[in-house]
Amino acid sequence: MNTNSFKTASQRNEDVKRDWFVIDAAGLVVGRLASRIASVLRGKHKPTFTPHIDGGDFVVVINAEKARFTGNKEKKKEYFHHTGYPGGAKFETVEKVRVRKPSFIVQNATKGMLPHTKQGRAMLKRLKVYAGPEHPHEAQSPQTMEL
Repeated sequence: MNTNSFKTASQRNEDVKRDWFVIDAAGLVVGRLASRIASVLRGKHKPTFTPHIDGGDFVVVINAEKARFTGNKEKKKEYFHHTGYPGGAKFETVEKVRVRKPSFIVQNATKGMLPHTKQGRAMLKRLKVYAGPEHPHEAQSPQTMEL
């Protein structure tokens, strides 16, 4: 019989402590930025990570309009949505989306990297994306995160 008294710590919902982080997206590649954001939202950067517990932090992304794509994706990548009507398929390039709603690009990329469950939707609510350099979350005294 093994007499080691070490136990694997499993985080509980009551023990979750959420921090706030600010990430400046200016000049960063969208996919790499989104994967890092998803990791923080999920809580994988913490030593107390438990897969079935939502232990992630809040993330505020500023300058989302200045995030970039590699290669020729700015002109060739298309976002798809359907209106629900017959023949209602709509395609829009990154250039057009960036003009209409620049925060959508980072938010959509991050959404795809989170679990597609109730837990993933709860994590996405902790992501705050702003097109410009200003954000209304100074009261939470967020830490700056470098990528």
